[in-house]
Amino acid sequence: MTGELARDTADEDFLLALLNTTPMVDGRSTDELADPDAGRAWLAGRGGVGSEAERRQVAEARDVLQAVVRGQRPARALAPFLTGVSRVPTLDRAGPGGERITWSLSVAAGRELGVRAILAWDDLGQDSPGRLRPCANQACRLFLIDRTKGNTARWCSMAVCGNRMKARRHYQRARATP
Repeated sequence: MTGELARDTADEDFLLALLNTTPMVDGRSTDELADPDAGRAWLAGRGGVGSEAERRQVAEARDVLQAVVRGQRPARALAPFLTGVSRVPTLDRAGPGGERITWSLSVAAGRELGVRAILAWDDLGQDSPGRLRPCANQACRLFLIDRTKGNTARWCSMAVCGNRMKARRHYQRARATP
């Protein structure tokens, strides 16, 4: 399968959505891709082919990406997912200002979404190092892309995790005061 590669936040948004398919719900770890029908529908809704093989491959790539982002595995653990993948240049004469090069991704059908997530992780790491990270709430399994100017975001959601952590710290300080 061949698809045009564009550097925009759509691939980053997909990467974040994929990483966040294993949230904690009511204190239990869940997996939005675990159910075959729901997982295939999730992938088809994001441009995938929706096959069982794609669901398994993307879930495996997600698990390795999560471990890499958390610092639990080295980046080289992603190499098997990139076997047989290439970026193909095309000279585009229709671009503003004359000719320009566009890049297409060449990858087997059903593997594109996993590869796109890995390439988005790599692009983000090169263009904005340290911006993709796990939520600072240890009880949360979600990730965030910090798009703040100062690179100071710590929570997947200020309304949920940030508020909980601030309330917890306040409670601990209040208990420590005699």
